[in-house]
Amino acid sequence: MDHNEAHEKADDPHAGHKMPATHGGHDRHAGHSVAMFRDKFWLSFALTIPVVFWSTDVQHWLGYTAPSFPGSQFIPAILGTVVFVYGGLVFVRGAWGELADRKPGMMTLISLAIIVAFGTSLAATFGLFEIEVWWELASLITIMVLGHWLEMKAISQARGALNALAALLPDTAERVSGTETQTVPIAELHLGDIVLVRPGTRVPADGTVVDGSADVDESMITGESRTVSKGPSGKVIAGTVASGGSLRVRITAVGEQTALSGIMRLVAAAQASGSRTQALADRAATVLFYVAVASGAITFTYWWLAGDKEHALIRTATVLIIACPHALGLAIPLVIAISTSLGAQNGLLVKDRLALERARNLDMVIFDKTGTLTRGSPAVSGVAAAPGSNESDLLALAAAVEANSEHPLAKAVVAEAKRRNLPTLQAADFEALPGRGARALVNGKKIEIGGPRLLSEDKVIVPPEIGKLTTAWASEGKTVLSVVADAKLLGAFAVEDEIRPESHEAVAELHRLGIRVAMITGDSKTVADSVAHRIGIDEVAAEVLPADKASAVKRFQSGGKRVAMVGDGVNDAPALATANVGIAIGAGTDVAIESAGIVLVRSDPRDVVGAIELSRATYRKMIQNLVWATAYNLVAIPVAAGLFVRWGFDLPMSVGAVAMSLSTVIVAANAQLLRQLNLQHAPL
Repeated sequence: MDHNEAHEKADDPHAGHKMPATHGGHDRHAGHSVAMFRDKFWLSFALTIPVVFWSTDVQHWLGYTAPSFPGSQFIPAILGTVVFVYGGLVFVRGAWGELADRKPGMMTLISLAIIVAFGTSLAATFGLFEIEVWWELASLITIMVLGHWLEMKAISQARGALNALAALLPDTAERVSGTETQTVPIAELHLGDIVLVRPGTRVPADGTVVDGSADVDESMITGESRTVSKGPSGKVIAGTVASGGSLRVRITAVGEQTALSGIMRLVAAAQASGSRTQALADRAATVLFYVAVASGAITFTYWWLAGDKEHALIRTATVLIIACPHALGLAIPLVIAISTSLGAQNGLLVKDRLALERARNLDMVIFDKTGTLTRGSPAVSGVAAAPGSNESDLLALAAAVEANSEHPLAKAVVAEAKRRNLPTLQAADFEALPGRGARALVNGKKIEIGGPRLLSEDKVIVPPEIGKLTTAWASEGKTVLSVVADAKLLGAFAVEDEIRPESHEAVAELHRLGIRVAMITGDSKTVADSVAHRIGIDEVAAEVLPADKASAVKRFQSGGKRVAMVGDGVNDAPALATANVGIAIGAGTDVAIESAGIVLVRSDPRDVVGAIELSRATYRKMIQNLVWATAYNLVAIPVAAGLFVRWGFDLPMSVGAVAMSLSTVIVAANAQLLRQLNLQHAPL
């Protein structure tokens, strides 16, 4: 039975962003709302008070006499019947649906219990029994309605992440037409439209900045607390907030194509997706139904044959009440809803529940190097100036030459000069030297920059201190660029695919969790070994072609090892699909990655650790809830059946309902403790 449905169906004002419906088994609350059960509880509670007050048993126990007037003796029967019809028929209709689906479960058990209690009470009213139980029937139904109200409220709150995501979109946008702006509903935006995003307002749709600059708060999408600076050509995501400036954005995605919609679909699909633990809980609930029915039949038969016909019916109803697999049915779905929401709030999008479940047992995590452990673009990692020169002058001259080149290595040199705020020098007569580098005139000097071939062809003498450094750089797999002026070496740079500062911490945290770390790369073994040594990686597969990555993953799986593959989800798709757990990292706005079970919104390898910790914490909560819910029923059913009556301990029907509801509350509270899990990491 699926408790993982959306119980409140309110239309969202944002076009294309209605709360996604999930589909699973029969929904025992289909068409119901939290508000409906709330109203049923309060009215049932109000009607139960006079039923209890005028009950002859309660008057006898508490030693008081209720006011008497014509017909007052029928108050419990009349109001108890109203409570049964108003508060109880919702369970009977649910049972009818379960039986129609051939999936008898919780609603069927509750219905059996209240029908037996109603029949017993009615028979007592007509004098067939001496025991009057209307107050227990009314109390039972009121407590059952309260339990369902609290359960639905808890699930609704857990699924609040979807409503919160939908609420991120503004209702209107300012569309720019020439020199004028026009306020339009976001449903009327089209691809290519230009919209104005003022300071403090939300971006209405995914797009690219065409003018302006601002710091954008993307925390509601990525979980990253720091704002991200956006300028021309920068990509922005619907629902994020601009501050410190205004932006003009050209829309690249609207409606269901936006990142926000993709995230909502993933969250909804994850909460509805299969779970081995959920399947176990469903089987246990079904078994418990038959156990409860059998226990009820045995209880009824035993006490009826023992001559205690009144208590035979009451204890049978109590067994059916207390055996309701309420807590068991709530144990898994609520944990799933909370963990999925918690993951989404921290930039972890779970596409497949089974992938998250498997993540707790991983033996090894395999990272693709480029773009995952590294930034995927070259950066200057070392500068060596020859005697008579300094680093700033060296970089300024080199950047002047490379400013005219589109080569990635050239861009790395220019970026380093900008990072150091060096003065911009003008170059003339730029010339690309195929296979060697580039040259240009800077301040009247002919400056050349290039690799080892440039030095050998120009017969440049390399000072020993520079030669020692460049040799070490080359041995580490770094690209060495030399700067030459009039056949004299001015200095050299080490350029490499920059390692993310988070990578070392991610590997250290995985080791702390007892997980080995491997790396797959198409780079040479020298480069791969250098990166692996600096980060602390255990195993390396180097010079692996993209088409061979899946085979490399299979080699790591030898001996039954359970491995996760972390990659960009595009070139690594076969490898992600081959691994036990596929994790796509750095998804950005592309959240529809089919090959991965888990998508990490941020380009931060430390989020892999967060996914594993979430998996382990989620599994612990599931097992704790299952153990509690199962153990509760194993103990409660014999007590309700009257096993301890001979020792003077008998369980009233209403107390059984309280115990059953209390078990549900305990399971719900335990699931809520999952929210205390901290998946954030300190910024570097």
